[in-house]
Amino acid sequence: MFRGVSNITVDAKGRVAMPTRHRDRLLEICEGQLVVTVDVDHCLLIYPQQEWEQIEAKLVKLSSLNRKARSLQRLLVGHATEIDLDGNGRMLLPQPLREFAGIDRRAVLIGQGKKFELWDEERWNSNRERWLAEYDGDNLELSDELESLSL
Repeated sequence: MFRGVSNITVDAKGRVAMPTRHRDRLLEICEGQLVVTVDVDHCLLIYPQQEWEQIEAKLVKLSSLNRKARSLQRLLVGHATEIDLDGNGRMLLPQPLREFAGIDRRAVLIGQGKKFELWDEERWNSNRERWLAEYDGDNLELSDELESLSL
């Protein structure tokens, strides 16, 4: 499971170094083979390749006659790009994906269990503040599923 927040820098070639605490695990579970794609929140999703393949199999089974399913297929599968960690633990992010997420120089990598989210630092900070404001405690409305969760 991947967790935690890491501030990272994107170099001039579009490479980012995977934090050391995740690097060894990624080499162990997927030999550094990853898939990066876009997310509707304008961040990038980074999966170990075998995790992505399971999601992709589900996505391609969705009905192409359903507009929402088709849009999701176009976004996620259409932008999915295989990337590898190099010998220094860096990954090269394709320019079109960096542009989609607005990632230029400073980014934030968020562990999300079986995947990572990669955000432009400014967008991440802005969204985090908005999300915290939405859950101010007094006006919190939770689904039944979340109501049973104890933290």
